[in-house]
Amino acid sequence: MIKTPMKKAAPKKSVKKVPVKKAAKKSVKVEPLMQILATSKCQTLSGKSTLTYQIAIDDKENIFLRITGNDGGGFWSKEYVLLSAIINTIESVPDNQSITSVHFLRLFVGKSQNSYGFLLAILLKEGLLEALEKKRQYRKSESGIDKFLAKIDELKSSKG
Repeated sequence: MIKTPMKKAAPKKSVKKVPVKKAAKKSVKVEPLMQILATSKCQTLSGKSTLTYQIAIDDKENIFLRITGNDGGGFWSKEYVLLSAIINTIESVPDNQSITSVHFLRLFVGKSQNSYGFLLAILLKEGLLEALEKKRQYRKSESGIDKFLAKIDELKSSKG
């Protein structure tokens, strides 16, 4: 048997381990492209500050409302809220029951309690709701939804 010289193993190069970034724990919500139809202002229900809000439309003709400002401070959810969900919420309340801010809780992803009351103020300003004699209670306006939808049609045709 003939002995052959053994080759020395090449020294191993040290490989720097780079940690792999973990996937984000929260999903990233991509907002659809929105066309702002109108920007308006109204008083909060307390009358202590002024809200700024937008009426917007997406590429699928869905209408949204969004609170964009409050000169009185405080937090609010800045997300778009689907108008059809707002209308469904209003219409789901029986006529003999008043509407309060709690009815709109499920429409917001954000957790700011101001958002529900701010939305009520916007709905009052736009005529979808009307105030009852009892404080902080409202009801659906008989012609308010139809008038608001007509306003949106006018806004869409003026922007188009």
